[in-house]
Amino acid sequence: MSDEERLVKLEELAAHQAKVIEELSDQVAGQWKALEQARIKLDRLMERFLELEEASREAAPITRPPHY
Repeated sequence: MSDEERLVKLEELAAHQAKVIEELSDQVAGQWKALEQARIKLDRLMERFLELEEASREAAPITRPPHY
């Protein structure tokens, strides 16, 4: 294999690796965005759960019906 052929192969390999790195970077960015959205939803659910828990503590206690 000549030096020119080796150089061409190395350039092709470098170009391929650059493309793969870019694709992986895009995937990581997308996953990061999805993770952030999930975190925001989880925070909202946690707040709502705490509100409901607090409201249930303030509710009137359950008593026996008068027929007991």
